[in-house]
Amino acid sequence: LQLVESGGGLVQPGGSLTLSCAASGGTLDHYGIGWFRQAPGKVREGLSCVSDGAPYYGDSVRGRFTTARDSAKNTVYLQLKNLKPEDTAVYFCAAAWDCTWNQNEYDYWGQGTQVTVSS
Repeated sequence: LQLVESGGGLVQPGGSLTLSCAASGGTLDHYGIGWFRQAPGKVREGLSCVSDGAPYYGDSVRGRFTTARDSAKNTVYLQLKNLKPEDTAVYFCAAAWDCTWNQNEYDYWGQGTQVTVSS
């Protein structure tokens, strides 16, 4: 399974972005797909995960970020709203057999996409 993120960029505070995680070599429906981010000098943070049930979110992004799966496109999205400068980071998607906050259980990772929130 290969994952490729896209959709990052520079956005002003309060703005929005939608990140995509496109898969090849496998079907995302068979996995829990998590979104993570890592800011310079900080540990990688779990943001959300979606599998068969309702998605769940980390405290820092709940209510601002939304994840959804498009099975027809074999893609998972992360919609980012009301962005803040502290959201600046490299954003990654990853696949595990089921949703978990344990990053060690994710076997497949994308290369990441940079999100920069700045005026």
